[in-house]
Amino acid sequence: MKFIDLFSGIGGFRLGLELAGHECVGHCEVDKFADRSYRAMYSCEGEWFINDVRKINPKEMPEFELLCAGFPCQSFSIAGKRRGFEDIRGTMFFEIARLVNERKPSLLLLENVKGLLSHDQGRTFKTILSTLYELGYDAEWQLLNSKDFGVPQNRERVFIIAHIRGRSFTKIFPIISCNPKTLKQLIGGKQGQRVYSIDGLSTTLTSHGGGQGAKTGLYFVDLNLKPQVTENARCIKARYNSGITNKAADNSGVLVIPRAVLTPERLKKRQNGRRFKNENEPMFTLTTQDRHGILLGGAIRKLTPLECFRLQGFPDEFYYKAQSVNSDSQLYKQAGNSVTVSIVYEIGTRLRVE
Repeated sequence: MKFIDLFSGIGGFRLGLELAGHECVGHCEVDKFADRSYRAMYSCEGEWFINDVRKINPKEMPEFELLCAGFPCQSFSIAGKRRGFEDIRGTMFFEIARLVNERKPSLLLLENVKGLLSHDQGRTFKTILSTLYELGYDAEWQLLNSKDFGVPQNRERVFIIAHIRGRSFTKIFPIISCNPKTLKQLIGGKQGQRVYSIDGLSTTLTSHGGGQGAKTGLYFVDLNLKPQVTENARCIKARYNSGITNKAADNSGVLVIPRAVLTPERLKKRQNGRRFKNENEPMFTLTTQDRHGILLGGAIRKLTPLECFRLQGFPDEFYYKAQSVNSDSQLYKQAGNSVTVSIVYEIGTRLRVE
């Protein structure tokens, strides 16, 4: 079926839906750098385009059956200030509603952060569902995690499918996850610890993810040394080791368990206890605030932009097209803001209007 790609970013919706056999007839994106990547990655010649959803005249849109939109999530995200509909970005949902009211497409496919479900004690999500109902649409939704769809990233997002009332439609959700859970919850008193098994995934990407050599909030203990245990110890320097390293034990005879390295803005926001991860596990969620890295040979290496694109399910050739027209800093941001391609593909294979 033909679809419009709103808030298109670098086209995670487009690629997933096209792989599932659907046809994109136009897109809307306000970020000129993201749109630059989009046009390098896809054949957009002759397609409908506008850069601001608020300026769309519904009568000028081409014919389409499906409207997809990963509408701005910062106002609902736990990593943001969670102002919701008070934020101009939060009101973008009502721009979607305006277009839907005029054009009445058969299907809607919407995506947002997990925090949308709990924002304002659930009232924000209830408003979205009730608005869709008043527009003549019945909605279903499911919280899906990227790690269950073939990419090593722990990234939970809520997907909403709405179909126009009165037409025959096959339910899409629930979609059963295809990968086993890798997160084990260890409860210790009032504080829990999350431990990732050695066969698992990486934790979610952010739009600054990968970046600029900063250290991730990663706890890692992997010592093969067998130091002598005595009641005496040499002096320990007042300065903590930078990053994660075991070299101090070699020099001082003091066994040093690496301390966690947290970016300052995340130090006060950890809500789920400490995390222990192995180097073969999935990456952290790409967010708009942290910059993540991976532990390799006792040192922390930042993710490359290519790795961030891979964590969102983009083939390498699509990354290289985007790289040809954008800087690394923009590519990090674009990967973090994208929807995971493989999830959209799974949904797209199930979308049918009867």
